[in-house]
Amino acid sequence: MPRVKQFNEEEVLHKAMELFWRKGFHATSMQDLIDTLGINRASLYDTFGGKQQLFDRAFTNYKEISRKRMIAILESESTVKDGFRKLFQLAIDEAVSDSDKKGCFVVNTTTAIDGSDDPYLPILQENKAFIEDTFYQLLVNAEKNGELKKGRDLKSMAALLFTYYNGLQISAKVDTDKNKLLGSVAQLLQLLD
Repeated sequence: MPRVKQFNEEEVLHKAMELFWRKGFHATSMQDLIDTLGINRASLYDTFGGKQQLFDRAFTNYKEISRKRMIAILESESTVKDGFRKLFQLAIDEAVSDSDKKGCFVVNTTTAIDGSDDPYLPILQENKAFIEDTFYQLLVNAEKNGELKKGRDLKSMAALLFTYYNGLQISAKVDTDKNKLLGSVAQLLQLLD
């Protein structure tokens, strides 16, 4: 008779995501996972396949949650400029209030890649393309409805906003001066005038 799982897989996945996010893949040991997740080694392997597969699922879970949240934030405001302002302000608020200084799981993984043959490079490149395209579509719509002047290089602008968003999440881990960070947001958003 097969054994019944004594844990909620989604809860365990969320705990793993938090642990990998805080410590990173390489600094997280199997014992860390067992202690944090509250499941035994055999259950971890049976359910998730091992540390690498668990990291992959946790990373994918984080990426999907983050994408949905980002889009909801950007679309919650009446103008594209206000949407980006809100997105950046929330990133600052979260970074400044996070005592663990975790930053963004995707950004942390990006800064940890090891060369052009890193297995996460294609995943991170796809994520970059998705976010830049999301930003680009918002800018195209803003141009169509008269929020932005016509004739701007919207692809480059989307790439700049992506670069800033990632850089902001790194900078906010070490510089907790909220007013200084918000000042940089105000300067950047002048490009959307």
